[in-house]
Amino acid sequence: MPQLKLTKTNIDTKALPDTAEKPNDILYWDAGHDRALKGFGLRVTPTGKKVFIVQGRVKGVDGPAARFTIGQYGAFTPELARDEAEEILRSLKKGLDPREQAKEAKAARERAKVQQVTLREVAEAHMGDNSRRKLPLKQSSRDTIERHLKTTFAAWQDQPIFSITRDMVRDRYNEMLAGGLSGEREGGSPGQANQAFQILRAIFYYAMDNYRDEKDEPILKRNPVRDTIKRWQQLKSREDRRVPESKVGAVWHTLTTARASAVTKADRARLDLVMVLMLTGFRFSEAAAMTWDRLKLDADCPTWHLPDPKSRRAVTLPLSSQAVAILKRRRDEREDGDESPFVFPSWGKCGHIKDPRGTFKSVSEAAGLMLSAHDFRRTFIDVGNDYCGIDLLRVQMLMQHSMKKTVTTEHYMRRFNLEKLAPAIQQIGDYIEEQGRLAGIEAAIAAGENVIPMAQRA
Repeated sequence: MPQLKLTKTNIDTKALPDTAEKPNDILYWDAGHDRALKGFGLRVTPTGKKVFIVQGRVKGVDGPAARFTIGQYGAFTPELARDEAEEILRSLKKGLDPREQAKEAKAARERAKVQQVTLREVAEAHMGDNSRRKLPLKQSSRDTIERHLKTTFAAWQDQPIFSITRDMVRDRYNEMLAGGLSGEREGGSPGQANQAFQILRAIFYYAMDNYRDEKDEPILKRNPVRDTIKRWQQLKSREDRRVPESKVGAVWHTLTTARASAVTKADRARLDLVMVLMLTGFRFSEAAAMTWDRLKLDADCPTWHLPDPKSRRAVTLPLSSQAVAILKRRRDEREDGDESPFVFPSWGKCGHIKDPRGTFKSVSEAAGLMLSAHDFRRTFIDVGNDYCGIDLLRVQMLMQHSMKKTVTTEHYMRRFNLEKLAPAIQQIGDYIEEQGRLAGIEAAIAAGENVIPMAQRA
């Protein structure tokens, strides 16, 4: 290989590219002067590009000499390149490999960068990554995660996830148990605390799986939620919370009476939604987001289509005449120019009712116990199965209740036309309406009235 005193003049005039028919790179090794450095050279490509290099062996390491690129001529002068080559050769004599040092420096930079990733950034990556899910995350699940980021973890969401410690987890969880989000809620919010920190645990597991070092080892070694919360707060059972049989009529009478006197559009929407829940046993999140395009109210068998229910299996459900009457009334009451796709619209960001709390308060007073939307699902089962004598499986199918997979349930869910359950849903609607009529009679008698109420129509 040619030798050349690597000076600016020589490099400009004598370090020429290969002119052969099939040219290769030419290496010019430094020589011919007092500062000549063994292993220091210049690579010239067939296109004339000139790059300083250095070559040497790592002390204590068998194998061929290692070659390192210093930089392109122009960006480096011969003097600067020679100084850099001397530094590299000194490292090699000490048994240090600059390539490994460069890798370690790059890895350190990457680790430092990853360690600044915020809780929100990891949560958003977690929500968007469907690689380990059979189906994409439902919007309701995304909304729940987003809600806890903005409330439970508001102070943490923009902090690096690696800065969240076990002590922080323990303190915040206990705060939620004792006083809820505000710290002032009597009895705390154990259910919300459990939900929030189970979400946080999943986010940390995602970070452990996806943020790794150059050796494919997790940068986050431990999950502070798993390490801190060994046992979730035991919640009081709600399985016994439902409208008692003796109060079904009173609840329906309360709803129909309130609806008849409701003044505001928002009050009417909330009351109509709760009545539909009572008549159908639908999940609140699915009923609240009901849209007009999925309803067939004028068909011989009126139905509501759910393209993506919790079960992830599209379904079309029959509606009772009582539910249809409520929905048709809502359709008739739509104002000109109302372009909302939702049957129960609101001014909120999502476009539909999220929390008819005031309505449930009055219903709870009529029932004699605190009720939630989910308690109406349990009530629907009681009305259908216990009071109307409808087969439990059919009642569960009507309300899309989660059922243990068996040959029978799979057959029904795949083969059975749910519109055939129209008589069953009508029987439930008739029962609730009749109980409301009787409750109206009792209320009139108690008030000293002589008028006997007609059926408690929605």
